Amino acid sequence: MKITEKVAGIVEPKINELGFELYDVEFNKEYGSWELLISIDRPEGVSLDDCEAVSRAIEPILDEADPIEQAYLLTVSSVGIDRPLKLKKDFERNLGKLIDVKLFSPMKDKPFAGKKNFSAELISFDDGTFTVLTADGNVTIPIKQAALLRPHIDF
Repeated sequence: MKITEKVAGIVEPKINELGFELYDVEFNKEYGSWELLISIDRPEGVSLDDCEAVSRAIEPILDEADPIEQAYLLTVSSVGIDRPLKLKKDFERNLGKLIDVKLFSPMKDKPFAGKKNFSAELISFDDGTFTVLTADGNVTIPIKQAALLRPHIDF
């Protein structure tokens, strides 16, 4: 079992008890040090104080369970409004909304022929594909061709 899966199993009950959703767990080496990044969410959003409260609540649980051998920095963060679409619930949350699509390689067919980056309305998805609405009709794209999918944000 991966470290991230172990950590998720250990901290998720406490995070849920505090009224948050565990969105993601990452364990990466950053600038020579290991970082355990816990991303949380809830419908009304997450504040800096919320991140601090969750961090204080899960730190002793992690210390007791000791799922990671090496030293690391614990960071608790909000996933943010531009969080990538990874999970089914991310796709569900963005149905009928404009999303930004970044592909690994340019599309071959119209209306996005030659483009790797574009925005379009997400109208459906399944385990392996997502479909966007365009002026020329619907376009279905395999999820594995997408380097990044995220909500479109106008500033």
